[in-house]
Amino acid sequence: MKRILRNKDTGNFLVRYYKSFKHAVSGIWYALKCEHNMIIILAAIIVTSIAGFYFNISAYEWLFIILCFGAVSATEMINTSIEALVDLETTKFHPLAKIAKDTASSATLIFSITAFIGALIIFLPKILELL
Repeated sequence: MKRILRNKDTGNFLVRYYKSFKHAVSGIWYALKCEHNMIIILAAIIVTSIAGFYFNISAYEWLFIILCFGAVSATEMINTSIEALVDLETTKFHPLAKIAKDTASSATLIFSITAFIGALIIFLPKILELL
């Protein structure tokens, strides 16, 4: 069977890695410019990071926080790609398109709620100590 080359398969391995990295950064940039939820996520990352440095949280707490940063951001990016694919296929209302879009966005919501609860567990006792 003949191997079918995709556009990304051209060039040496460094060129291919550079292209992949460039496309990934382009996706992040698109989401930051066009997806309002990514701005909210970025703001939460900034506020949480400042709080983490202020309260001098432990390495394990940082690991949890960083994992949440990545998980929430990644699920939002996956949600964005699913919504774009659905919109590419149809602009008309279809119950299955609604299910795809709604369940993809619910993944981000679930991770966001989990991250928020984790942040409360980490930061609330530290905030209460200040009062």
